[in-house]
Amino acid sequence: MDEKDRLGSKLREKEKAEEDRYFAQRDRELIEKLKREQPSAQEATARQEALMRCPKCGTKLNSVKHHDVSVEECPSCQGLWLDRGELETLAQRENESWLGRFIRRSITS
Repeated sequence: MDEKDRLGSKLREKEKAEEDRYFAQRDRELIEKLKREQPSAQEATARQEALMRCPKCGTKLNSVKHHDVSVEECPSCQGLWLDRGELETLAQRENESWLGRFIRRSITS
């Protein structure tokens, strides 16, 4: 009977050791996963912070309409920022002016 109890005790110890190894390995894998994901979260935060900011001075941009074209304007340095579609709209409107020729040349480059 004593031999049976010792064998059962040894089996429980072995199961406990295997369980401890399993959870230790799982914890290491989760920590590695968190370490890999952390830079991505930092990049996303930085990208979100830069969204709608002036590339020149970093001030938050305001959306304003100029001649029925919505552009982003910096209230600090008065820079204007256009998307490609907005640029093309202005180029069509100013077809033969120096601005139109400049914009068309910028689009095709």
